[in-house]
Amino acid sequence: MRTVPFGPTDIRVPNLAAGMMRIKDSSDDEIRALYTAAREAGINFFDHADLYGGQRHMCERRFASALKLSGTEREQIILQTKTGIVADEWHYDSSYEHIVASVEESLEALGTDYIDVLLLHRPDALVEPEEVARAFDDLKTSGKVRAFGVSNHTPRQIDLLKTAVTQQIVANQVQLSLTHSTIIAQGLSSNMAVEADSITRDGGGIIDYARVNRITLQAWSPFQKGFQDGVFFASKEHFELNAELERLAAKYKVTPTAIATAWITRHPAGIQVVLGTTRPGRIVDAAAGSEIPLTRGEWYGLIQAAGHRVP
Repeated sequence: MRTVPFGPTDIRVPNLAAGMMRIKDSSDDEIRALYTAAREAGINFFDHADLYGGQRHMCERRFASALKLSGTEREQIILQTKTGIVADEWHYDSSYEHIVASVEESLEALGTDYIDVLLLHRPDALVEPEEVARAFDDLKTSGKVRAFGVSNHTPRQIDLLKTAVTQQIVANQVQLSLTHSTIIAQGLSSNMAVEADSITRDGGGIIDYARVNRITLQAWSPFQKGFQDGVFFASKEHFELNAELERLAAKYKVTPTAIATAWITRHPAGIQVVLGTTRPGRIVDAAAGSEIPLTRGEWYGLIQAAGHRVP
């Protein structure tokens, strides 16, 4: 499996990560099978959040109780978790108290004494950068968190955090798939007033900002049509895209899942694909796309087949 730089650090990580968002109702055997499939495919990066599972830290607990990792095996993997979303009276909380308390709970739930990466799950309109900085500093100094990042943040929101946060922002986890690819398409349609993609959204230039500032982008929902409305595979509304995926899958002797993965990993930003599946077979299929060298013509052909214009 191909590895990519992790933010501005000297660490390299696989360009696929296993997301644990949906394991709440999986049996211990199913979680172990999912974990084993990931490790055998070359994935040692596991993504969590305190919110996942309905009850706070539920999926983190299921992961730890099912796997019962030894100290040696724990050191071989990277555990990433997120904080900042509060389900009770749904709101966001990036206060010092909430961040620190959530990490303490994640440590207990995961059965570990350190988190490799902590992300702020969503931008908080009430954020006080000094509070975030104090939390990050204390967690780093105590050894409870080794690296920090964000999720779903715009470039300007990251810049705001950096007015106080001195820790390196190593990652920004954003939604990206072939059919949910505005953060890429808006750059292609720049200066084309008649194109909807030419409208600058999300603060503009998330991809370019990440490359300039050496922030690793992590793509969540890499196969979703849009926002939580199903995958695009076999979707009648994406007939042209699926035909192109099938054609390239036959050429490279893989599945369409591998080609959809390769479209993201082909980008020179070194994007990490976060797989949210609970099916070991889907992990194996996606992993086959980690190193597929799509040509420029194939890459651009896919984004056009997904409905975006390349002027």
